[in-house]
This record gives sequence, structure tokens and C-alpha cells, in this order.
Amino acid sequence: MTRVAAIDCGTNSIRLLIADIDRSTGTPRLTDVVREMRVVRLGEGVDATGEFTQGALERTFAATADYAELIRRHGAGTTRFVATSASRDARNRDVFVDGIRDLLGVAPEVISGNEEAALSFAGASSVLPILDGHEVLVVDLGGGSTEFVLGTAAGVTAARSVDIGCVRLTERHLRDDPPTPEQIAAAEADVDEAIALAGREVPLERATAVVGVAGSITTITAHALGLTEYSPDAIHGAELPIDKVRDASSDLLGMVRADRAALPYMHPGRVDVIGAGGLVWRRILEQVNGLSGGRVTTATASEHDILDGIALSIG
Repeated sequence: MTRVAAIDCGTNSIRLLIADIDRSTGTPRLTDVVREMRVVRLGEGVDATGEFTQGALERTFAATADYAELIRRHGAGTTRFVATSASRDARNRDVFVDGIRDLLGVAPEVISGNEEAALSFAGASSVLPILDGHEVLVVDLGGGSTEFVLGTAAGVTAARSVDIGCVRLTERHLRDDPPTPEQIAAAEADVDEAIALAGREVPLERATAVVGVAGSITTITAHALGLTEYSPDAIHGAELPIDKVRDASSDLLGMVRADRAALPYMHPGRVDVIGAGGLVWRRILEQVNGLSGGRVTTATASEHDILDGIALSIG
């Protein structure tokens, strides 16, 4: 048994997993010790300016300092810190890299979109039996990018990361509360273009099942289920008809932010961006349903994603 620490630093949130890995059975298994998430909005303004703001860096460094203390307290032997979309885009990422190294003693790895996709698939596939006998499309809908990963129980078949995400689209298009029809149309045009780009490398029409990961998708699932609180146990593995997921996504997109904030399962850091997340998720599901000839009629949510993949990747 080995204890490791994994940190996933995205555009909207930074997450920590301290876990014990059991490799004795041939298939590595994770047992959670600590799993935490903070919304720090590292990618705030990056789409427009190409740089991290001082405030975003300070929020991220504060969360990292807390995580470093948890890692020391729980005795994790190895730590891997992975940074994704916003860190790929920012010109001043050296400031970010140096700050994280000073706090954690480990340099953050700014990984490519394809590696992000592979880690997301590894995390989702480690716990969901849906892979058996299926060619599954895993969709990781983040703040700055979305990863499309097609694979089977044997591994990844094709993957592509594209620059659509809930923070990026909110900042670029969905500025009003609620967004106007014109803003929604402009955002949908971006999403459709990105899906077409992903489809050049990932044969979306071959998917026989779709699994969605990350906070936007799990929150939309909570809304579709009508939960009275955020319950990972209720959300993980929930397979819902695409029509139900689409309706929940559209409902969140059309709400004013005050009404979203009042939902019992809504994290405060997602209130302003969940509408864009819903727009992206409903459009992906509509297109995959069409491309598959109507074969894909449901979507499954997973609470296990790139964070689990990072932990599993530690030797």
C-alpha cells in the first residue's frame, strides 16, 4: 500500500486527493484519505488577457499552502501537481510555477490537452463498469477546456482537447444575468465549432455510451435528480436520459444567478458559470445522439475523473 497526493489545478477549481494505492491485485485501487475542492478561479480573465491576475494567483497559492499542510499531516510519500487549460494559456505561468514549487516542494506540471484527456479517462474508467463491452466517450467539461476521449476497457482509442469551458464561455459570451438569446447563440456557435474540431480526431459516431466528469456535469446531474443536497453517492454512476439532462442544463442556463445560488447542491464558486456548463453539456449530448444515429440515449455522471487519474499515475 502506497500513500500519494494528487492535485488538479484547473481554470475554476483546485482539488486535492490523498489516497492509498493498492497494487497487489494487478488492477490498482484507490482508497480516499482526503478529497477536497476549492474554487479559486485561476483562469479569471486569461481568455481575454493571456495572463493570470494577481488575485487569482493569491487565491491559488493560499489553497496550495493549505493542501501542503494536509499532505504533510497525512504522510503522503509522493505528490503530483497537474495544471491544465488556464496554465497552458497564460504567458506569466512562470510566476505560478515558481510559487507552487516554493509552497509544495514540487513543480507543477503544465500538461497537454491530450495528456489531460488520458488522465480523465483513466480516472473515470477505474470505477465504472460501463466500459465492459462498450466504446465509451468520456467528456471532461472544465473551466477552460473540454476533453473528448473515446476508449474501451483496453484503453484510449482517440482523444482531443478543445478550448471550450464554463469559465471561458461565460467571460466571452454569457455576461448578462440571465444571458440574452444573442449571447447564447454566439456561445453555441463556439461550442459547435469545437465539437466539429474534436470530431476530426475522435470518431464521436462510434460511441455506444457517454460518461461525463467534472463539477459542471455533476452539478447538472444533481439538478436533474432534484437532490436536496450535493450527494456524491447519488450522483456517481447516475445514468439519465439525454432529454432529462438537456432539460436540466437549459433550466440552469435560463436561471438568474440568485436563483442558482439558492439551489441546495450549488457550490458558490459555480453559480456564475454553471449556465455555460449546461450549454456545453446539452450541445455535446445532442450532437453525439445525432452522430450515433440515436444509439446513445443516456449520459452517465462520474465523480471520479482526472484527479483519480493523476493519483493512479504516480509510480
